[in-house]
Parts: sequence; structure tokens; C-alpha cells
Amino acid sequence: MVTLSIEPLTKQAFAPFGEVVETEGKTPLSINQGYAARYNELATIDVAAEGGQVNISWFVASARPAPIAIRLMERHPLGSQMFMPLNGAEWLVVVCTDPAVSASYRAFAARGHQGVNYARNCWHHPLLVLQDTSAFLVVDRKGHGDNLEEFWLSEKMQLALWSAAG
Repeated sequence: MVTLSIEPLTKQAFAPFGEVVETEGKTPLSINQGYAARYNELATIDVAAEGGQVNISWFVASARPAPIAIRLMERHPLGSQMFMPLNGAEWLVVVCTDPAVSASYRAFAARGHQGVNYARNCWHHPLLVLQDTSAFLVVDRKGHGDNLEEFWLSEKMQLALWSAAG
């Protein structure tokens, strides 16, 4: 089994796969008589294909046992999919350009204030958290059409991921 190395999640490194959602480097707008700061345009939500609409949901995920086996990749041909952690805990992101080519895989360590917005058609692993009951706000597409494609890795191709916590 090939072990993926984990790199820090940065906007530049993740750009081929979508957007890092964070406020770092953004100038907030003062609102509510100065009692709140608003950060605009953190991600481009792309869900309008075939009449799709924005869907906002709440995910609660459990940690997988270490080493994390990478057996399945998925992508959404009709829209982007954004994940934003709500508990401040670090989490992991695994993406690739071609799920049949192990050299195309990349793994990222996301800080608890960083989300990702997977671009339409970006191959990614389902949500990988390091703490049980990790809550995420998810913004993706709802509507007609087939918006999920899965790729199961063959047994000889499966990858492993050791987190800093594992």
C-alpha cells in the first residue's frame, strides 16, 4: 500500500482542485454598527448546471481508524461542493487529477478555520476528520441530474494516509 504524504493546505497548492475558504488575507467589512465583521466572496459556488440550486446542509462526521485507507474517490459533475468546519478542529483533504493514477493524488492538512470548495468535477475523497462528531457546514447542489460519480480503487491500488494524530 502506498502512503500519501500530507502537506499544509494553502490556496496556491489547492488551486488546481478548487478554492481554500478562509478569511486570511481578506479585509472585512464593518457591519452591525461596528459589532461584526463581514468577509465577502470567500468561495464561488457553482451549482446552476441543469437547473441546480444551492443546498446548505450540516454534516457530522466520525474519525476513521489509522492508517486511513483511501479506497474511494468521488466527484460532482454538475456543481462545486464546499466544506467548512464548525468545531475548529484540523481535518484532512485528499484529491487527485486521475483516480486511476496513484501519482496524481495529494493530501492536505486543513486547519480548523479552513474550508475547501471542490471545483466541479474535482476528484476528492469523502470527508476525513480527525475528531469524532466533527460538524461541517456544506454548500453544494440540489436538483435533477446525476451529480455523483464514484471511483473505487482496486485492492492493489489502495492508498494509506497517516494523520499527525494517527
